[in-house]
Amino acid sequence: MIKISGDNFNINTIIDQYKNNSIERYVLEKLSSSNEVYNYGSVDELKFELTLRRNIVNAAIDLGKSNFDFAVFRKSKCNPDYWERTPQGGFLLKNGVNASSAINDIYKNSHKYATECATAMVIVYYKAVLDSFGGRLLDATFPNIYLMNWHYMDRNLGLDISDDIADFLPGDCRYFKNPQVNPLTPEWQGENVIVLGNGKYYGHGIGIKTADEIIKALNEERFMGSRQSAYLLNSATRPDFKHLAYIYLKSSSRSLGSERRREHRHH
Repeated sequence: MIKISGDNFNINTIIDQYKNNSIERYVLEKLSSSNEVYNYGSVDELKFELTLRRNIVNAAIDLGKSNFDFAVFRKSKCNPDYWERTPQGGFLLKNGVNASSAINDIYKNSHKYATECATAMVIVYYKAVLDSFGGRLLDATFPNIYLMNWHYMDRNLGLDISDDIADFLPGDCRYFKNPQVNPLTPEWQGENVIVLGNGKYYGHGIGIKTADEIIKALNEERFMGSRQSAYLLNSATRPDFKHLAYIYLKSSSRSLGSERRREHRHH
């Protein structure tokens, strides 16, 4: 069930704005038919989440199709024109470089980059926010990006890890755990994935696969004689949609206000 400012919301008022079989329509119908209550401050806040979820899925698919390589941190690589590789193997945005150009470069020159799966998820989220915000707002919001797993997230992205999930939605990040991983290949102890919808997931190093295919790939990386299969955890990680919507909508209303002032001066 969706509530806007405390009132029940009928999705028929906006559903025609989205194509059949679109991510937005799927998410809208799933939220609306859920027993869980999803609260939004405005219709625009809801629409922003739908847009961002679609952009997360697209950013994940595009990264999956690119030449972006898998590597453990000690072997990670990045384009030195945009990023400084730290001793830990993370990528720090260089001084004087716009975050939007640097994130786009990962997609444009993907062959110059390699890292592990959690950092790949973070890259997907930044690209999706870039595609939702536009370059100027992203640059203003994220002036100091440091890409290295989940621990160095910018607070404006506000990743929320929740174990109590009623509905898994496209754009969520989930985790396949491999409890009996071969100690010689610890990088296969699990796989972070983006939910794409239609039973498909994108995992960096594994590609776009179904849950069964990902579990099969992880099971091949267990120690001899192991009996416990890899499995999908019942949790999800999500960006803070409401906070990002707030930044976006505040910026939109500010630019609309200055446009109106300009028009008023010209008349």
